[in-house]
Amino acid sequence: MENQEYSVGLDIGTTKIVAIVGRRNAHGKIEILGVGKAKSLGVHKGIVNNISQTINSIKAAVSEAQSSAGVPIHKVTVGIAGKHIRSLQHSDYIMREHPDKFITDDDIEALKDQVKKLVMLPGEEIIHVLPQEYKVDSEGEIQEPVGMHGKRLEANFHVVVGQMGSIRNIARCVREAGLEMEALTLEPLASSEAVLTKEEKEAGVAIVDIGGGTTDIAIFKDNIIRHTCVIPYGGGIITEDIKEGCSIIEKHAEQLKVKFGSAVPELEKDSTFVTIPGLHGRPDKEISLKTLAQIINARVEEILEMVNTELKAYGAFEQKKKLIAGIVLTGGGSNLKHLRQLANYTTGFDSRIGFANEYIANDKNQYLKGPEFATSIGLLMESLKIRDKKTTAVEEENEIEVETKVEQKEQQIVTNNETQTVVAHQSVQETEIAPESETNKKVRLTFGQSLMEKVKKFFEEVE
Repeated sequence: MENQEYSVGLDIGTTKIVAIVGRRNAHGKIEILGVGKAKSLGVHKGIVNNISQTINSIKAAVSEAQSSAGVPIHKVTVGIAGKHIRSLQHSDYIMREHPDKFITDDDIEALKDQVKKLVMLPGEEIIHVLPQEYKVDSEGEIQEPVGMHGKRLEANFHVVVGQMGSIRNIARCVREAGLEMEALTLEPLASSEAVLTKEEKEAGVAIVDIGGGTTDIAIFKDNIIRHTCVIPYGGGIITEDIKEGCSIIEKHAEQLKVKFGSAVPELEKDSTFVTIPGLHGRPDKEISLKTLAQIINARVEEILEMVNTELKAYGAFEQKKKLIAGIVLTGGGSNLKHLRQLANYTTGFDSRIGFANEYIANDKNQYLKGPEFATSIGLLMESLKIRDKKTTAVEEENEIEVETKVEQKEQQIVTNNETQTVVAHQSVQETEIAPESETNKKVRLTFGQSLMEKVKKFFEEVE
């Protein structure tokens, strides 16, 4: 299998690193070829804090993905998150040299390149330049300007910015793991590709991706990205609270959260207990599920209040900016029991759990159904989109090359025909005005003399 036929998404998370290999089938759905998963040992709250451990975790995940897919992995599309991520709004424009020609993708890229030259705070770097609405000359609220005519091309942009050091650390880990980074994508944008529908993006929706170290938010309205942010708390801090509150080790705290945890204490009975094995001959410990839910609820409410603050910052409670589709919860933290009910109560918006299996063609065992794979599948989809774009560009270049060759051939044929016509015309003219040759003259004289001889002989006979 050639490398061009498949793509790879690499999710470098706080709790796990996932590599997913896939390709697009004939029906446009994604066929998963292989999955690799490894415990993340060098990442804290989405930021790499141990280079060598992160490299080893990446190698382990990629190696497993290669073995299950049966293909070599060279290029990966990587996700980025962390508390250092911020976003801003910016407007910019370019003046086109040839307004008589229609606007192309090259004009759009030129405008984006100009925005990428913005001066950021020291140590910051632009990750994404996302166009929102365009304006061509005096016409505004244009979503797709390609094909239009105009002198001035203007747009509003959503610019995502991150710390240069964090970006460089991710790039170094990927490179030293023997891989090439095809693209770097903000994780909530990747997750939104995997779990949101076009209708939800049009109506207005907020995706809340609760990961191990961070909670990532992206807000869409009218099919346009309106707001992005990263909250530096996730499922990991809930596990930490359980560990401290129940005086147990981290492994048992994580198991308690996953198997018995609930976000709403009122829905748990006082009489229900779970037994935790004691350490080194110590007696077992009984923990009330209601007490467990109270510990979880306190931290989850704090995270949801931060989400609410970001929704207010966008203006989600205004009538014009209202999120009709509400909230989509995804990421490993969204597996928490009764989280959806608490989110409905805290934010006032209807919510659902976002699963990434809608675009997967061959997930028969439902392994990838869990929302914890939303980001990695979204990164795979982003990688496939990049490949499709490159393939389309190559095909267009080939078509233009073929058309150019055909036009040149046709022009050559026309030129040859014209040349032959001119030559033939000149030959006719030369034939018409050509002087009589000596032989022709001789023939004509001989014939005239012969006729005169015959006439002379006739009159002599009459006499």
